[in-house]
Amino acid sequence: MWAEHTPLVMRSLLVINSSGRVTRSITRQLTTRFSEGWIARNPGSEIILRDVGLNPPPAVDEEWIAAAFASPDSCTPAMADALAVSNAFIDEIIGADAIVVGAPMYNFGMPAQLKAYIDQIVRVGRTFAFGPDESNPYEPLLEAKPLLLITATGTGGYEPGGPSAHMNFLEPHLEAVFGFLGLTNISLVRVGFEEHQDEHFKKSIAGAEAAVDAMLDKFSQVTHPRVLEMSQKER
Repeated sequence: MWAEHTPLVMRSLLVINSSGRVTRSITRQLTTRFSEGWIARNPGSEIILRDVGLNPPPAVDEEWIAAAFASPDSCTPAMADALAVSNAFIDEIIGADAIVVGAPMYNFGMPAQLKAYIDQIVRVGRTFAFGPDESNPYEPLLEAKPLLLITATGTGGYEPGGPSAHMNFLEPHLEAVFGFLGLTNISLVRVGFEEHQDEHFKKSIAGAEAAVDAMLDKFSQVTHPRVLEMSQKER
C-alpha cells in the first residue's frame, strides 16, 4: 500500500532540446547535466530525448488544422496521418514524470523549430478545451508536473528588471503557453553573456550549473498526484 506521503521515484524524464548548435550549445550542456543528474538520482529511469533543434517538426498546415478540429467520428486515415507527429509529442508529455526544455534566445524569442513544436502540442481536445465561461474560455487538459526551462542569451540584462527585459519574449512566451496547457509547475534557469565568454559569462554559467543541481534535488522530492490518488483509493 502506498503511504500518503511516500515520494514516488520518478522514472521518466522528457528532454526537449531546440538549439541549432550542438557542440557549442550552452542549453544542451545544461540539459545534459540535468539528464545525467537525473539518472544518478533515479537509477534505471528513462530519458526521452526530443531534439527539435536537429530534427525540426513540420509546420502546422491546412491539413493539420482540419484534422485537429474534426470530430472524432469524422477522422479519416489521412487526418490521422496529419496528426501523427502531434500525437507523438503530446503522448511523450503525458507519459513523462518531469520535463526539461533547453531554449536559446534567437532574435528575442524562441527558435523557429521550438515554435513549430509548440504549435504541434497546442491542440483543442488533447491539451486544452473550450469551456463555458466566456470571461475565461480555455481549460487546460494536461496534468501539472515539474517543468524546467533552461534558457541562454548572448548578452545579459534580459532578467526581470534588467535593461533588456522588455525585449525578452522567450521566457514569458514559454511560461504562458505551457501554463495554458496545464503545465504550471515551472522553474527557470537562465545563462547570460554567452557571446562575451568573459568573467560575466563564467559567473553566469557557474550559477546556472548550481541551479540545475538544486532543481534536481527539488524534482526528486516531488510526490506525484497518482501516488496520492492510489493511496486514497486503498483506504
